[in-house]
Amino acid sequence: MIDPVAFTLGPLQIRWYGIILATAFAAGTLIACRRAVRMRIDPDHIINMIALIIPASIIGARLYYVAFTWAEYRDDPLSALAVWHGGLAIHGGIMGGVLAGLWYVRRHGLQAWNIADILAPSLILGQAVGRWGNFINQEAHGGPVSEKFISYFPDFIEKQMFIGGRYYHPTFLYESAWDFGVFLFLTYYWSRRKVQGEVALLYLILYSTGRFFIEGLRTDSLMLGPFRAAQLVSLFLILSGILVFCRRRRNAGIGS
Repeated sequence: MIDPVAFTLGPLQIRWYGIILATAFAAGTLIACRRAVRMRIDPDHIINMIALIIPASIIGARLYYVAFTWAEYRDDPLSALAVWHGGLAIHGGIMGGVLAGLWYVRRHGLQAWNIADILAPSLILGQAVGRWGNFINQEAHGGPVSEKFISYFPDFIEKQMFIGGRYYHPTFLYESAWDFGVFLFLTYYWSRRKVQGEVALLYLILYSTGRFFIEGLRTDSLMLGPFRAAQLVSLFLILSGILVFCRRRRNAGIGS
């Protein structure tokens, strides 16, 4: 098992989860800034926006998670602030980030769809990297699997997925691989977009498609009645993304 604490500085524990999230944000920021320069957009806008989006995303992700798991925090509400122990829901993070981003682009008179296209590949890359934080924390995994099944994976994954005497589906890895594939596709598609917003909408459609199926394997899903909340949100985003994608192309006089 990998120690979730990378190192200590006096009384301060530096956890791998935080290091991985910071790495994800840094990589995403660098790529978005390079894209902005090519689009002749001041990269300072991207840096300033991401500086606003990061805390908004973390707050949104935590609030979303805590709202669905309030029973765990009812007796000790302050423990809800301990984000370093995990418990961030990506859909809540997306909501928080979108709200912060919209506020910024409106305040500075930027083109929202264009900025969304710039940020979308960075976001999915950040998600691909960030899933490894779940790996370190031994969370976001799937149901039990046989020793033979897990033996097909690298040894370090096999060992980390041995939890409580059983092996589990490394669903963090499935989603990380899917997200990285989406990142590569969006990077390829970027120069081929015909209407602003296509890259961002394809992000919503493709990410949500992968998440819908992978969520069905997980054991820690946030529930909305008898349904997995992430699957419901994913279906909504897939359908909404397809409808808006087709409408924007139609309004631009382009066949879908």
